[in-house]
Amino acid sequence: MEQFSDLIKNRRSMRKFTEQELSQEEVVSLLKAALMSPSSKRSNPWQFIVVDDKHTLEQLSHCKEMGASFLKDAALAIVVMADPLASDVWIEDAAIASLMIQLQAEDLGLGSCWIQVRERYTATGMPSNEFVHGVLDIPLQLQVLSIVAVGHKGMERKPFNEEHLQWEKVHLGKYGNE
Repeated sequence: MEQFSDLIKNRRSMRKFTEQELSQEEVVSLLKAALMSPSSKRSNPWQFIVVDDKHTLEQLSHCKEMGASFLKDAALAIVVMADPLASDVWIEDAAIASLMIQLQAEDLGLGSCWIQVRERYTATGMPSNEFVHGVLDIPLQLQVLSIVAVGHKGMERKPFNEEHLQWEKVHLGKYGNE
């Protein structure tokens, strides 16, 4: 991408992936983006688990009742978690890291999709966070915010249409002013 505005216009959630694996360089680029993401007071409360094992991806695809099944077809999952004791804004810090991964994926020409884990549940009613902890042996003090599925795009998506921007949600000076 030549400009950031092109990057954000072209980044669309991708739920279909090809079978092509990611290169080591692509994975390192994604992780660098995550590790360079800003955090409150530079506390860096986030940690990441990189998953490329097909069996584990299939297991993780059941972390939510709906909205995660495509994970089994991704080349890679990056589980984004953080330590609430390291920062009172761990949710925001982990969310920024999740988005940085997605923007880096788009810049590399890869597709990605955010899978929300925090405050979600499996089909059996188990908290998704607890489910992911069990699959990946995550220490109790870490909380899972999201899983970012990444892979080579399995379909084309049109760039975001700027005609659909909701300018009515932007307020000048104070709420309600036009």
